[in-house]
Amino acid sequence: MENLKLAIIYYSSTGTNYTLAREAETAAKDLGVENIRFKRVEETVPEEVIKENEDWHNHYQETKEIETATVEDLDWADAIIFSYPTRYGDAPSQFKSLVDSTGGLWQNGKLVNKVVTGMTSAANPHGGQEGTLLSLYKTMMHWGAIIAAPGYADPVIFETGGNPYGFSTIGGSDLDGKQKQAIAAQVKRALEITEKINK
Repeated sequence: MENLKLAIIYYSSTGTNYTLAREAETAAKDLGVENIRFKRVEETVPEEVIKENEDWHNHYQETKEIETATVEDLDWADAIIFSYPTRYGDAPSQFKSLVDSTGGLWQNGKLVNKVVTGMTSAANPHGGQEGTLLSLYKTMMHWGAIIAAPGYADPVIFETGGNPYGFSTIGGSDLDGKQKQAIAAQVKRALEITEKINK
């Protein structure tokens, strides 16, 4: 898998999806992937608004030096892992801004056969996680991308909530060993599919 090009693109306000993305990066490296771009989605909310939430402001300050994702990263990658929180069962506006800038790639067929998988979080167990991932995959269908949802390909999916669309968690909670295994299983499935497509 050392020749695969993987983009891990996340948006996180208070840190949960940053943690998920870092765990996915660790899993990919453990599988031998060397070409990884770890990028954050650009924050579009004014800093004076962010300052009203201490956790949000602290995370913003801690991670603002991480490079922001561009459409060039999407063009470059063979596989893409997205991680972002739910907003009313959908993607945050920050992520939508990135997606809305992909028209040129889409028109030129540059997103066809990209392998994509997603992770998410919400404030409570039924806060829109599944809807958020399904919304992502609907967009990916327009791209012509290959959706690599984890399904139940690994028993650990059942043990961590049973979400077949992608890993999801409650925002602000720490990842336990089983949850890390579930992320690793999802990453492995996505990269194995990518390897087959590349061949």
